Amino acid sequence: MMKRYPTLLLIAIVLFACKSKQAADLLVFNATIYTVDSTFSTAEAMVIADGKILATGKRSELEAAYQAKDTLDAQGKFIYPGFIDAHAHFLAYGLGKQKLDLEGTTSWDDIIHFCADFGKSMTPGEWLIGRGWDQNDWADKNFPDNSKLNEMYPDRPVLLTRIDGHAAIANAKALEIAGVKAGQTLTGGDVVTKNGKLTGLLVDNAVDLVSSFIPAPSAVSVTEALSDAELDCFSYGLTTVDDCGLDAASIRSIDSLQKKGELNMRIYAMLSDNPQNFIWAKQNGKIKTEHLTVSSFKVYADGALGSRGACLLQPYSDKPGWSGFLLSQPAHFDSVASMIKDMGWQMCTHAIGDSGNRETLNVYAKYLKGKNDLRWRVEHAQVVSPADFHLFGDNSIIPSVQPTHATSDMYWAADRLGGERVKGAYAYKQLNDQNGWIPLGTDFPVENVSTFKTFYAAVARKDGKGWPENGFQKENALSREETLRGMTIWAARANFEEKEKGSLEKGKYADFVILDQDLMKTNEKELLQTIVLQTWLGGKKVYEKK
Repeated sequence: MMKRYPTLLLIAIVLFACKSKQAADLLVFNATIYTVDSTFSTAEAMVIADGKILATGKRSELEAAYQAKDTLDAQGKFIYPGFIDAHAHFLAYGLGKQKLDLEGTTSWDDIIHFCADFGKSMTPGEWLIGRGWDQNDWADKNFPDNSKLNEMYPDRPVLLTRIDGHAAIANAKALEIAGVKAGQTLTGGDVVTKNGKLTGLLVDNAVDLVSSFIPAPSAVSVTEALSDAELDCFSYGLTTVDDCGLDAASIRSIDSLQKKGELNMRIYAMLSDNPQNFIWAKQNGKIKTEHLTVSSFKVYADGALGSRGACLLQPYSDKPGWSGFLLSQPAHFDSVASMIKDMGWQMCTHAIGDSGNRETLNVYAKYLKGKNDLRWRVEHAQVVSPADFHLFGDNSIIPSVQPTHATSDMYWAADRLGGERVKGAYAYKQLNDQNGWIPLGTDFPVENVSTFKTFYAAVARKDGKGWPENGFQKENALSREETLRGMTIWAARANFEEKEKGSLEKGKYADFVILDQDLMKTNEKELLQTIVLQTWLGGKKVYEKK
């Protein structure tokens, strides 16, 4: 009988020890975890409960302090905070999957061929909508006209948008429906004619003259688009995306799907600059849930460099006498900035050219008046005059940049800008130095959604073939640590969300990604081959590589 006492005592001790441990849902171990905290520390394990991180550290220490229901053996792989895309078009990306994809086409004849195949499955009179062409990728880099589209589709409206969304070709039927006439003028746009006749080429605000007549997507289409976009984003380790430029109706759809559990992606949504959205914002105020934040406006200063709509201080080097244009009168930017400041919202302005950036920076400086924590952002900050870089730091203005723009544009950027002016373009290191931090994104679907292309472009400044050998303007490359911070904690900070996401620290969402190789140490040439093994959001697995 006495021999049973040690056994009973041992059982009692074990039970007491278990009761004294803090309950948890999941213990992740056998990993290299980059916490991306202030010291950029690493850990081998972490504990999660109720969708948030309880602790990170050594496995033995965490097992001693916590009793987890489940465990996850990371098998020696590499864990990072869930990636955050600080500038994207999430809904537009999903809707684009339902349209004719023209990305990668090599000529206008190539596009005509795709249109012919795509149109076979359409109903009579249905709009043929495509996006993704880039004349800079063609042997003939001149803009096309709509003559072949007119022959193919005399009764079907067609609108084919350039990859950046800042130019499009419309056929005669689409122009007729929209009432577009030769000689028509407008602020911040160009209805291109030749010999007094419409060519179908529309630049910047002129695109809206036609696109506004395209029927709005159905609720079913929107739901499918968001679901498709979410799946692709999870497969690249994205757990938060900044959707830049939505209307109130789209935000209501996103919010509804999230609340029903049909959409899990965390979204930082920027309302587009238009009167109806301002009315809605004033009536409804800011939105803040675990999955949706709405507290900012996307404003548009100028067009894109690829379509020569970006507003430059001096004419384009490859188009003498042409400097692009602002998309609104300067007074508009001032009035919108005043309104946003009074509302206590964040202002995020698309600015590409050095004139577009200067206009934006000067308006911001007027209302920010020096150092502040309002985190007003310049989206892209693509070409900045050397005389203007200091305005970012002087007024705590945040440059939100997309590294793959540099590696997509580097083949022709110097032709557009000239050898001297191009030095102030895609200047991510210079911009980072202004405030000591910089959020990174992709601008998908303008660029590829891949987080690894973002990482590679930021640190290597090369294309997928390793060109140029020494990198494009390598002096403006970011370090690997800066790049990872830009894709995680700095992106969260740009959204005022750094206390809840962006690093793997106690109290933050358990949003993380497991990769097959170490972004911090892998050979540069291997970065683009990185694979996402799993993506977790709020302590739940939302993606696993098959």
